[in-house]
Amino acid sequence: MKLTVSSSPHLHGKSTTSRIMLDVLIALLPSVIAAGVLFGLRALLVILFSASLCVGLECICRLIMKRDNTVFDGSAAVTGVLLALTLPSDIPLSHLAVGCFVAIVVVKQMFGGLGNNFVNPALAGRIVMLVSFPAATASAGNNFFLPDGITSATPLSGGAGYSVADLFLGRIGGAMGEACKLAILVGFVYLVVRGVISPVIPVVMVGTVALFSLIVGADPVLQVLSGGLLLGAVFMATDYVTSPVTLRGTVLYAVGCGLFTVLIRLYANLPEGVSYAIVLMNILTPLLDRAFLFPAKKKQKRRGGEGK
Repeated sequence: MKLTVSSSPHLHGKSTTSRIMLDVLIALLPSVIAAGVLFGLRALLVILFSASLCVGLECICRLIMKRDNTVFDGSAAVTGVLLALTLPSDIPLSHLAVGCFVAIVVVKQMFGGLGNNFVNPALAGRIVMLVSFPAATASAGNNFFLPDGITSATPLSGGAGYSVADLFLGRIGGAMGEACKLAILVGFVYLVVRGVISPVIPVVMVGTVALFSLIVGADPVLQVLSGGLLLGAVFMATDYVTSPVTLRGTVLYAVGCGLFTVLIRLYANLPEGVSYAIVLMNILTPLLDRAFLFPAKKKQKRRGGEGK
């Protein structure tokens, strides 16, 4: 008998990778439009450059590695758009190129391509950029709708004077895709209605951040509506490849993402913790799957041993 070993998914359904990625791109469209409105044409240039470079790098990698071309599945474009949305509009394109290279070449293709990466590629690229170019990635960008008389710093890095409406509608400094929460929520509703993602991870992760913030005395509204929490919870923590497959594992994973986010924000020397929190839980995902995916088989095996 000939056995074929391949990465997941193994069951075929109506949804294809390209269809799912197209849905994700459609869900990201409100955030892209909001970035253009809030930060100008420079934001759209950065997003287009990032998506194009990621697609180009994937095409080159597949050719060099003599593997089937996967450019048209849309995953590289999604990675490029997500990476750009986690950055300020004035990020130098040379810095962005480093992030794209890490995301596509190092994290994705060197580990075998889509389905084999152990962490979210866009977040890995962003973390390398945060460490390598801290000043550029911490920029507040050039938001045209910042209220008069307040600092241009992001809320989590000490910016004052922001109202709930400012935080929700994106009249704040910071990363392009993290500013307008309304646009992110529109994308979230679209993905849930289309059945692309389950609401479990985003709801549990955001709820954990709000609850733990309240427990430690931080402002839960500020913590939820600031930084990249909503963007990360909706579009990155829900990544099929790097999130658990069982309900209990998924809940624990989302709680861990939320808990690490608050701990890093409040007690580490970093204003933002979403990227690090999700990547940490990505690394723990195989352990969560191992713990919750096979308990019935383990019990059955123990019972069988006792009966002998």
